[in-house]
Amino acid sequence: MQNKVPLVSVGGLTMPVIGMGTASYPPADAATIKSAVVEAIGAGYRHFDTAFVYGSEHPLGEAIAEALSIGLIQSRDELFITSKLWCTSAEQDLVIPAIKTSLENLQLEYLDLYLIHWPLKFSKEPSRFPVPKEEVSVIDIESVWGAMEECQHLGLTKAIGVSNFSTKKLDQILSFAKIPPAVNQVEMNPLWQQKEMKEYCKAKGIHVSAHSPLGSKGTVWGDNRIFECDVLEKIAEAKGKTRAQICLRWVYEQGASVITKSFNRERMKENLEIFDWSLSAEELNQIGGLPQQKRNSLCVFIEQSSELEAEL
Repeated sequence: MQNKVPLVSVGGLTMPVIGMGTASYPPADAATIKSAVVEAIGAGYRHFDTAFVYGSEHPLGEAIAEALSIGLIQSRDELFITSKLWCTSAEQDLVIPAIKTSLENLQLEYLDLYLIHWPLKFSKEPSRFPVPKEEVSVIDIESVWGAMEECQHLGLTKAIGVSNFSTKKLDQILSFAKIPPAVNQVEMNPLWQQKEMKEYCKAKGIHVSAHSPLGSKGTVWGDNRIFECDVLEKIAEAKGKTRAQICLRWVYEQGASVITKSFNRERMKENLEIFDWSLSAEELNQIGGLPQQKRNSLCVFIEQSSELEAEL
């Protein structure tokens, strides 16, 4: 039996509160991604998160086509598909060509949600990380956002938003936007709780979507702190759940949606099994008191990033 995933209203759409992320490090091969997505659709996932830079748009599109052909879904409209504008295309004249490339990769006529991946512009595709500082600049947000709005007007995407944006950058967009961002997808987990961001976005009507809900374990940016946290381990043991399930349930109880990242069949199913139980007030207080440390900071992404961080 498929797990029933709750929906949340985002930019006039209904979005499943759990999405399957398709980024991986090191990058998975196309056949692995395609197989995992087909498996996920069979398990009940209906929200899939990709990006041009992940290299997963094409296999995700192939998986959607296969799911339709074998009857796992009856229509593409049953799915919620998110992709993202990469930093090399973060200028006004490149946005529409970029989304059209993503749609071609995905074999789709429209996205449900298109996000600006970072508030940064790369002068060329990075040859290494951290990216040399001379290849990076802050995007001209007004002109880029105008092009994002045009994507929505043209029907290339049903909603638009941002990813990894600060409240400062959101304020800038809101000062001129004709269509406000529907979503800000940011790092969020029990060890980086984004309290200020949650309050800001709630006040502005922007939905928060959590990437890295388990702290990006196994990626170049991440670490194992979530899986070494005694508080989370004790709560998981007491409830008969996994630490991952505790983290995902915590994000859900904050009113955010969550992007999970596992191509393992059993873990994909476990990630959906968070809706028929809840955390107690005491458990929420324990998690609320955990030391906070952001992992996806610019210092691991951009060389000598202090000047850029001040602008962002």
